[in-house]
Amino acid sequence: MANSLETLLDELDQQPTLPAQTALYYFSELDSQDISLVHAAWPRLPVQLRRDVITHLVQIAEADFEVDFGVVFRLSLADPDAKVRTAAIEGLWEDEDENLIPILSALLHQDEAISVRAAAAKSLGRFILLGELGKIRSEAFHVAYQATLTACQDPSEHLEVQRRALESLAYTDSETVMQLIHRAYDASEEKMRVSSVFAMGRSADARWSRCVCQELFSPNPEMRYEAARACGELELTESVPDLEELCDDVDPEVQESALWALGQIGGDRARQILERYCQADNEALHAAAEAALDELEFLHGDLSDFFARLARMDD
Repeated sequence: MANSLETLLDELDQQPTLPAQTALYYFSELDSQDISLVHAAWPRLPVQLRRDVITHLVQIAEADFEVDFGVVFRLSLADPDAKVRTAAIEGLWEDEDENLIPILSALLHQDEAISVRAAAAKSLGRFILLGELGKIRSEAFHVAYQATLTACQDPSEHLEVQRRALESLAYTDSETVMQLIHRAYDASEEKMRVSSVFAMGRSADARWSRCVCQELFSPNPEMRYEAARACGELELTESVPDLEELCDDVDPEVQESALWALGQIGGDRARQILERYCQADNEALHAAAEAALDELEFLHGDLSDFFARLARMDD
């Protein structure tokens, strides 16, 4: 088994099979010498191996916040394989370096692969949010916003790219974006309508309350899921009775979305519902209810009660 990055790269070059997951940690927090090694070795690896490695690095990064595979992810943004490029964008989901904005914008408008353009549109959303929060330069925010807006409004762009762009734009409160959300809600394509409801929740704008509540009992489970989540993001107290009903939905993901929403909304009735589902025999429902109740306590309750609850769980 590899005991250093150099050994790992040599092994991958000689025997192109996915190594043990522990060995992949050598790709984390690289110094300048390590970076040179990776830049030299990575392009020589077979495409399937690059796909496997980058996919596993993304999975590790999602589970372990202490690792930093940014060098490999950034290098892979220019990989000749679309699946590798897409995974690389997904791996950079926490990277707030505004120098990524022009790179992602170029991928959004120039990459030949739909999956890459859609991933870039989604990834630019965090920079739009950072711009709204004043955490990046206004010039950088404008580049991210304009690139995403252009993709969303381009009638020749693929639906998947347009809808991801709309979801990212929803962090802004511009009237242009509000009109795009409204137009998407009236679209004939169901997936675009689903994204419009997602965007309604993300916008945190109460003007969408009626539309969101109307979709809670859509025949489409994906729409019910997003509508429930949007109710939580908008903190719609009036939706609590319907969300209680969705906690028994035939779709497990809709159930969990409804429970999550109740935790965001808060209130005595939401608390009672969550406490009841904390006793559920279904492990997934039980866990979702526990997490939602923790959120409710943290967001709406007495913090001393929240920490006391955590202490009881540790016991």
